[in-house]
Amino acid sequence: MAAEAHGHTPAAWTGVTIAFVGFAIAGVAMIQPSPLLVAAGLAVVVIGGVVGKAMAMAGMGKQPSTNVYGTVEEQVEARAARAAVAA
Repeated sequence: MAAEAHGHTPAAWTGVTIAFVGFAIAGVAMIQPSPLLVAAGLAVVVIGGVVGKAMAMAGMGKQPSTNVYGTVEEQVEARAARAAVAA
């Protein structure tokens, strides 16, 4: 999985970091009975997901693989083009 750079993007790191902070806030709030702070922590978790998705949509997420083709014909054409360049 590391070769595919799964999750190794600024969008993923930012979203997970924000969500982690939210879980920490909610966890502390559970120890100190504070329903308002638990709700705030869970809101931060949701915000982390939204920020991560927004960053990915802005181009800071995983980019599409060049090894994936929509159809078999596209794959055959790409192979032929690579073979022509190599020759």
